Amino acid sequence: MIEVLLVRTSLSRLAPGLASRPAAATLLAIAVAAVGLGPAASPAAAATIPAGAGSYTDSRPAGTSGPTTNTGAPVTPKLTTAARDKPVPTNDWWSSLAYQRYGDNPYSTPMYGHPLTYQAKASGLEVGYPTTPAIVGDGRQYEYAHKADLTVGLSGLNSPDTKADAWSDWTVTPYWADGSRTFRATIGHGMPFVYAKGSGGDARITTASTPTVFSDDGNVLGITVAGHHYALFAPTGSDWNVSGTAITAGLGSKDYFSLAVLPSTDALATYRKYAFSFVTGSQVAWQSTGGTVKATYSLTTEAKEGTERGTLQALYRHQWLHTTDALTPYTYVSPRGTMKVRESASFTTSQKNNGVVPALPASSGVDKARLAGYLNEVANASDPFSGAADTYWTGKALGRLAQLVPVADQIGETATRDKLLGLMKGRLQEWFTAGGASEFSYDKDWKTLTGYPASYGSDTELNDHHFHYSYYVYAAAIIAQYDQAWAADSAWGTMIKHLIRDTANPSRTDSAYPFLRGFDVYAGHSWASGHQGFAAGNNQESSSESINLSAGLVLWGAATGDNNLRDLGSFLLTTESEAITQYWFDASQQVFPASFGHDTVGMVWGSGGAYSTWWTANPEEIHGINVLPVTGGSLHLAREKAAIKRNIAEMERENGGPAQEWRDLLWQFESLSDPAAAKAKWDGVNGNYTPEQGESKAHTYHWINTLNTVGAPDMTVSGDLPTSAVFSKDGTRTYTAHNHGSTARTVTFSDGKTLSVQARSTATSTGPGGPGPDPEEPGPSTGNTFRLKTGGVLTTATTDPAGADTVASADGVNRDGTPYRPTVYEVKKVNGKVASGTATAFRLRVDAGTKVGLAPQVRVSYDLTGDGTFDRAETFRYFATDPVNGWEEYTQASGAQATTGSLGELKNGTVRLEIWNALGNGTSQVQTGTDAAVLKIPYV
Repeated sequence: MIEVLLVRTSLSRLAPGLASRPAAATLLAIAVAAVGLGPAASPAAAATIPAGAGSYTDSRPAGTSGPTTNTGAPVTPKLTTAARDKPVPTNDWWSSLAYQRYGDNPYSTPMYGHPLTYQAKASGLEVGYPTTPAIVGDGRQYEYAHKADLTVGLSGLNSPDTKADAWSDWTVTPYWADGSRTFRATIGHGMPFVYAKGSGGDARITTASTPTVFSDDGNVLGITVAGHHYALFAPTGSDWNVSGTAITAGLGSKDYFSLAVLPSTDALATYRKYAFSFVTGSQVAWQSTGGTVKATYSLTTEAKEGTERGTLQALYRHQWLHTTDALTPYTYVSPRGTMKVRESASFTTSQKNNGVVPALPASSGVDKARLAGYLNEVANASDPFSGAADTYWTGKALGRLAQLVPVADQIGETATRDKLLGLMKGRLQEWFTAGGASEFSYDKDWKTLTGYPASYGSDTELNDHHFHYSYYVYAAAIIAQYDQAWAADSAWGTMIKHLIRDTANPSRTDSAYPFLRGFDVYAGHSWASGHQGFAAGNNQESSSESINLSAGLVLWGAATGDNNLRDLGSFLLTTESEAITQYWFDASQQVFPASFGHDTVGMVWGSGGAYSTWWTANPEEIHGINVLPVTGGSLHLAREKAAIKRNIAEMERENGGPAQEWRDLLWQFESLSDPAAAKAKWDGVNGNYTPEQGESKAHTYHWINTLNTVGAPDMTVSGDLPTSAVFSKDGTRTYTAHNHGSTARTVTFSDGKTLSVQARSTATSTGPGGPGPDPEEPGPSTGNTFRLKTGGVLTTATTDPAGADTVASADGVNRDGTPYRPTVYEVKKVNGKVASGTATAFRLRVDAGTKVGLAPQVRVSYDLTGDGTFDRAETFRYFATDPVNGWEEYTQASGAQATTGSLGELKNGTVRLEIWNALGNGTSQVQTGTDAAVLKIPYV
């Protein structure tokens, strides 16, 4: 069910960052005491609760509302007795289990765990595995919508509601009870299993259509429904009985059973090993050291039978791209691209730390007098807050001022700096003092802190807290950089820590606020809707405002000496950065369906993504909503410069020309890839434009002209201080770092450069190095050579690290000529004409280790127009590997085995290379990221 409300026309060009606005789809508006976060106990039952020099209330202001149903009725969390006192993590992928947004649905809306999808109903839990995308909304949205393959429950179960009974970092256990029967089912992100416990009835699986049984071994049954393969596991001694669409098994003296979605029927034996290793919890642990962020994702399990405590986990793309842990050949389809399966209860990812700086470094490209004039326009405005009253627009105004403080300081405008700081302090202190026109109120039922006046459902739907409060945290971090006394717990720091605990609490034992309310650690990004009450699952529009909170945590933690919070911010930012790269911008062009037709999305949904916003179909805002606010935390976007170029190009195509309304945001975005092009656009209007409401001419001028001088961010290098960054232009790198500490320190960068930074100051230095010209859009140029890149990509770039991918086993069957679970590499939007007298060529390094009788085989295919149909396929003879460790070279010289179709001109075409094992019973490896992992196509 998608709620549709009327939205005032006045919002249509003003409201950025409203990622879960109560105005719904239409379709998608196409028109922590332990870490120094203050007291962990719930507030006392006083009307006003002191918090350092500030205060908040425990009751809402008169005439306001807290969480409600869609009809406006007050609502409290839908929890079992066991979970009643536990802070519920609203804004999650499963929040509709606990938040009954729709009064006529006491169960849940569709929940997207991936690879499985779920929806609670009276008789149990619907389970689906959507594998075919639909393009809806006039081509603006793709979705893998939930559709039940089967329902798991107990015979006779007819529960009046479903409640949340238990949860952990990415798993949840819903609960059903009807007076005679009780039923629980543990589900989670990346979990191919559903772990069920019940009493008062037999295990019952009801299929959506008559199933095909492919394996029957008493208590283990393999079935195919709607083209998807499932395994059902009852306790040893039980037996599954199939009668039409009803499948039942008596549990005897046991109370457990499970099911799994299989990647193929021949995976049954592997999955059977873990059928009774029930997952009981999930937890992520992170650390940020030496310029690297590592995260370990672990499941806890309980052996219901036997001693097996392992399990299987499906990793999202943003995870498997950054792990060296062994993966099986098994894969799943998801809205986030291919998921890869690991046979273990844990895995670890490792990424370079995406640094955050208070401001770009000083440069000769900035005219200080001109910048001072722009600064004065803001500082001396009659109303620097532009009439802002609610939490969101007040936040944006605070953010606008915060960006200018270090810029003013940098050019010696200390009076302007201090005036801006005074404005920020005054407005924050108003909000942080109960009893005035603006204040914060704590809700003991939902265990959340809400600012009033509220906006965009931050009160009635618990939407967007991480967006709104990100600006407060960021502004406070800038204040703390210059006035540590103001940020002390005894002053205003305690109120900031309440906002942090509400939105990004690192504690799992805090009784007042949930762990990481909005951030989904397994999905890799935050969710915006507090109730998740949509058919498409939860959603997030402004990924960049989520990043703004993470950047604020880095700067606040650094400024206040709280390294735990600083490192939390680094983990959140670095993780979400990769999610944005893959799922919002499709930088590798491996996530969006080929039929979607867009290079970016404004919104990510549990079921897919949409080229849209909640309030407008204006392309500038669809693209800009995932850019604003532009800060020192935005540098991470520069990791994929080709994706920025595609993004800007698409915006201009859709817009019918360059940006006009949000031009400053998009200029700054473009400058992360091509500073000279952005500066040319700035120079073309010479300051004669109206800034976006969270921006200023001062900040945009400083940003664009600085990057034009020092170059775009060089994300191949990281520093061992999270508040550092590197830029590169014409073979020269510029290194910068801000030291918030009280003693001098040396920052070491991953390329060996060191930088000495005095206490509470910024240092900048230059040195040789840096990448050459940015790789252009993938497409034939002289040589027409693409490298294989881990992650399923063919790329013209030569800077990717060397690696290796697993090639699946042939499972003892002759697969000669027919791809079987191939490892696939692809490049899209290729243009070129056939080069007469040339042919497809490849050079690959493969290794089967000591396995005997393996034979990798290659097929190269050409989709000439990018319509999803491959017009030409060339299959080469397999290459028999030796049973000796070490790389062997496989080339087109092995000869062609079969060719279908004809070559022709490539117009936005797709080129694909598939490699699989044609023979044998074991996996092998293929090298990536080197000049011995290349495909050359016969085009110019």
